[in-house]
Amino acid sequence: MGRRKRGQVVDGWVCLDKPLEMGSTEAVTRVRRLFDAQKAGHAGTLDPLASGILPIALGEATKTVPFMMDAEKVYRFTIHWGISTDSVDREGDITARSDVRPGVEQVKAALAAFVGEIDQVPPAFSAIRIDGRRAYDMARDGLEVELKARRVTIHEAAVTAAPDPAHVEITMRTGKGVYVRSLARDLAAALGAEGHVSALRRERVGPFSVENAVTLDSLAEMVHRGAAPEGLLPVATALDDIPELAVTDQDAFQLRQGRPIVLLPRQVETLKARLREGSRTVSAFQDGTLVALCSMRAGRLEPDRVFNLQ
Repeated sequence: MGRRKRGQVVDGWVCLDKPLEMGSTEAVTRVRRLFDAQKAGHAGTLDPLASGILPIALGEATKTVPFMMDAEKVYRFTIHWGISTDSVDREGDITARSDVRPGVEQVKAALAAFVGEIDQVPPAFSAIRIDGRRAYDMARDGLEVELKARRVTIHEAAVTAAPDPAHVEITMRTGKGVYVRSLARDLAAALGAEGHVSALRRERVGPFSVENAVTLDSLAEMVHRGAAPEGLLPVATALDDIPELAVTDQDAFQLRQGRPIVLLPRQVETLKARLREGSRTVSAFQDGTLVALCSMRAGRLEPDRVFNLQ
């Protein structure tokens, strides 16, 4: 007889507005404990020195986490001119100083070169593994860290504030794998300046944004008054760009059993028109409840992930 899982069955997403000085793992633990949930995970690590959107999956929502890995993200960050640090943030050791204070128009002109597909070298203080070790552990030990450039996409980047000559705020919309600190480092180099990221906030991850976010304090208040579900978003929230198909009770039963279902020709054509380029993934719903994530092949839907939702 299998061991009974600890905690309650809780399914859904929490769009957490993570506070500063808290790691992503601690944030997930706090949310899981508030809901007394059996299972939890997150979509996209957010450093302790950054605040903002950390999508946390509970229960069956953890099955949709992989679909958030390629989600677009929006960051708003501040560069402090005049000081460079080894970690390119305010906690690092100072490596260089300069009196150069780039003007707003200079920053705008230089920033244009970083929009689009670019090659970006991750910062030495990153979680990337080199021969089994985290790059930031090697950097902290004083070892030289050499990371290869990666092809990444920055969709938009704009100066959104300049409170004083020593600071500039930039907001950017990115694809996967973009490092804000690398952009700040490379932008400073392009401007012949020294600089580091002094403030960083993530404002969006795919469909999760500041508009539907909750704080730990507000979640705790909901739990205290017995209204914890108010802090949950549906499991399907992470699947907003995946085409949906309403299925019959019989088809839903088939999919839950791990068996494929046959599509009508008109269903195939409709789904093909909605699929993202290179994707075959379709979400199947029964009376508004997510049943399965499927691959469409040869006029059939084959279940890849089945959901146990009420």
